[in-house]
Amino acid sequence: MKSALITGITGQDGSYLAEFLLEKGYKVYGMVRRASTENFQRIEHIKDKIELHQADLLDQLSIIEMLETVEPDEIYNLAAMSFVPTSWHQPTLTAEFTAIGVTKMLEAIKLVNKKIKFYQASSSEMFGKVREIPQTENTPFYPRSPYGVAKVYGHFITINYRESYDLYAVSGILFNHESPRRGFEFVTRKISNGVAEIKLGLAKELCMGNLEAARDWGFAGDYIQAMWMMLQQPVPQDYVIATGVMHSVKDYVQLAFEHVGLDWEKYVVIDEKFFRPAEVHHLLGDATFAKKTFGWQPQTSFESLVKMMVDHDLTRQR
Repeated sequence: MKSALITGITGQDGSYLAEFLLEKGYKVYGMVRRASTENFQRIEHIKDKIELHQADLLDQLSIIEMLETVEPDEIYNLAAMSFVPTSWHQPTLTAEFTAIGVTKMLEAIKLVNKKIKFYQASSSEMFGKVREIPQTENTPFYPRSPYGVAKVYGHFITINYRESYDLYAVSGILFNHESPRRGFEFVTRKISNGVAEIKLGLAKELCMGNLEAARDWGFAGDYIQAMWMMLQQPVPQDYVIATGVMHSVKDYVQLAFEHVGLDWEKYVVIDEKFFRPAEVHHLLGDATFAKKTFGWQPQTSFESLVKMMVDHDLTRQR
């Protein structure tokens, strides 16, 4: 039986990945931080099938001790300060978790067992002020937020440890991927939940920021399969994972309101406090390399994703 350790297992991607690996017959371990209140909502239905261990990306010794105890074959490093707007308010903490935390995980692998395969969750936010459209594995990075800058560090330190210490370490440059498990602070979930509340008479308006920002949106359940596939290849390489289709925030809003039979323009209010200090205007990924190398394909359309999220929030609010 293979074993895998997932950091960030209580998040959107971590919960989907845990389900996927259990179906593959893995023994699944999750790393969780000690907290006064536990938030295991996304993994409650599989909690009896996985094993959780306390450790912290800011504490090198706790990571080493965890690896010695768990002895995983694979590590999926999904833990990070992941909400971009917060990174401007907490830039130092973002750097510690999202950048230095990757180094501490890689250093632990180097010290404990160099045969452990490592997956680093890189991000399309690294491209920021894009140098070319679409973006590939060879597109130069130009991050536009403390989060994006920290992710660039995490990406390159993974490459550095791979090349310096012969580790099997890869980065998945995943473009935006959403689901009904997305946090309410993220724009896609903010829209789906807001539309559900308006439809059910629980709210009268939806306050939004920049509607012209455009993203390559996919379904998280499709993207976690790519993470696993990357670690099954004979040679460790980095891959862009994306749908290759771009939509604006306005497209997302319009489709979500149309799905419940409402005119979005009657309910959406633009509030400048939701604009970023430095905007990332267009992100569009080219996943040709992943498709050619291991045959990954996105299965869920943009339209299906939006409707899935709105339906979920309608059901939850009723």
